[in-house]
Amino acid sequence: MSYWEAIIIAIVEGLTEFLPVSSTGHMIIASALMGVESTAFTKFFVVAIQLGAILSVIILYWKRFLQSMSFYYKLFVAFIPAVIFGLLFSDLIDQILESVLTVAISLFLGGIVLLFIDRWADKRKKITEEEPDYKSSFIIGMFQVIAMIPGVSRSAATIIGGLNRGLSRKAAAEFSFFLAVPTMFAATAKKLFDSWNEGIVFSPHELKLLAVGNIVAFLVAMLAIKTFIGILNKYGFKAFGYYRIIVGGILIILMMSGSQLNIF
Repeated sequence: MSYWEAIIIAIVEGLTEFLPVSSTGHMIIASALMGVESTAFTKFFVVAIQLGAILSVIILYWKRFLQSMSFYYKLFVAFIPAVIFGLLFSDLIDQILESVLTVAISLFLGGIVLLFIDRWADKRKKITEEEPDYKSSFIIGMFQVIAMIPGVSRSAATIIGGLNRGLSRKAAAEFSFFLAVPTMFAATAKKLFDSWNEGIVFSPHELKLLAVGNIVAFLVAMLAIKTFIGILNKYGFKAFGYYRIIVGGILIILMMSGSQLNIF
């Protein structure tokens, strides 16, 4: 992986981490389009640079992280399902992490869901609190598990989970951002432990790529996160749904036509 490839993938991550379009799916597509070789490092890179984007949440919402301990308890409750399923199915998740076909299908089907989610959410009874209770936190955490499938989108799954529990679009999106912090810290730590356990040592060049990737993802995400909140409040999910259907549909058509593009 070159520095330019690392920067491009990091830009894709920063732009898409908080959008309901699947950052992991887009990074897989970007890596495949550029012909980035699948190695232990590239698999780690795709997970680890999400940490840079997530750090933007801590910077932008630092006051929320200084709230009462109940805020952290709720995040922990929502985090539990991802820990359990992540440990149980880590090998399977690694296998499908490279599958462009899985991403394409997930993008397409998820786009169809987003076309109707606004109408469905408007019919749900709204609550006035800015964050969910403990039961709702756990249910949102269960929605997050679905996003372990590449292309589903962690952001989309958890925001929909929040809407299902009566949160406003803004509150659901913000809780999704907060939940990403422990989730991505844990995912990166597990990847790092697995690499260490397998005797994999990253070279100085690879460590520099990780540093550059995280910095770029952090800076781009800082610019993207507030924009997304504004778009979500004003326009809802429909535009993202059409985008997912178009991208997923194009990929599926190319695959069915026997395209020789290097992403396949």
